[in-house]
Amino acid sequence: MAADYRIGVIGHTGQGNYGHGIDTVWLEIPDCEIVAVADADEKGRAEAAERLEVEQTFADYREMLDKAKPNIVAVCPRWPNQHLEMVLAAVERGMHIYMEKPFCRTLEEADQIVTACEKHKVKLAIAHQTRYSPKLGVIRDLIEDGKIGRVLEIRGRGKEDARGGGEDLWVLGSHVMNLMNHFAGDPRWCFAQVEENGKPITKQDVKEGNEGIGPLAGDMVRAMYGFDDGITGYFNSVRNTAGGRFGIQIFGSKGIIEVLTGSLPAAHLLDDPNWSPGRSGKQWLNISSAGLDEPEPYKDTGLHGGNLLAVFDLLESIKEDRQPECNCYEARMTVEMIAGVFESHRQQKPVEIPLKTRVNPLTLLT
Repeated sequence: MAADYRIGVIGHTGQGNYGHGIDTVWLEIPDCEIVAVADADEKGRAEAAERLEVEQTFADYREMLDKAKPNIVAVCPRWPNQHLEMVLAAVERGMHIYMEKPFCRTLEEADQIVTACEKHKVKLAIAHQTRYSPKLGVIRDLIEDGKIGRVLEIRGRGKEDARGGGEDLWVLGSHVMNLMNHFAGDPRWCFAQVEENGKPITKQDVKEGNEGIGPLAGDMVRAMYGFDDGITGYFNSVRNTAGGRFGIQIFGSKGIIEVLTGSLPAAHLLDDPNWSPGRSGKQWLNISSAGLDEPEPYKDTGLHGGNLLAVFDLLESIKEDRQPECNCYEARMTVEMIAGVFESHRQQKPVEIPLKTRVNPLTLLT
């Protein structure tokens, strides 16, 4: 029997490859069959065909879309410089999308993708894997039940490794921004500064970023966001200060919830309005998919598990004609929040979100 969904895989060996398992996840999804793979690199294309157990291969992904006619396209490369063209090629053919992050390089590109998805009624899901975690529903319930009181602020940090600063903001900060957006809604403004070697960045500091990010600068990022209900968000990243802080902390009038990243992220609650277990003697309580201080019922299978959750949600969204849990609108907001950092730095003042500037603000620095 033919599978319900025909999957076309787009990779690019040497330029983002196949992402974090965005290609292989489909081998375990019932009613889905990988029918073709496209890769401009001949050797990488052959290896992908073997790995994905597929016979049809193409150097040109547009030819693949026309000849193999998939229902769903996996846009795998990590490098965002290719995402706009790949996504639009699929969307304009009415094909649904599961894609790697970062979403794209500019708000101008994000707007094009959202408009195309609306026009062609296409569902797009992006691999911000934490958003599909069963723990997030538990955390939302804890917040709504008042376990940490009124939410006052959310603090987030990137991985702060050698990519710390501007690159961290783009590559890992996208996960953090997405989580802030999920728990606090859309921000209304951003106020930020970006530094390089202890000084505010200028036009002379802007260089072409790694992995197709586009113009980039900064080894330190300090950003503040204003959300509704008086919630303030913070994101910071400092190069080469890594310490396992990648994630967010939600501070409320009665306590704190911390959630890191992943399909089953480490998550804890501190029932302490002082925000200081040393003073209160309170202990952090584990948050599992079953609830507060309950054993975790699921096995953590890492990135693969996150992809499975995302893909199952995408398939359900197609059947139910709803937006995926993490969709093109949320993906655009992550770009909005990231671009807001550089735009605020450029203007040296808070900037309203949505931004009026839709190009990369670093291209406008003087």
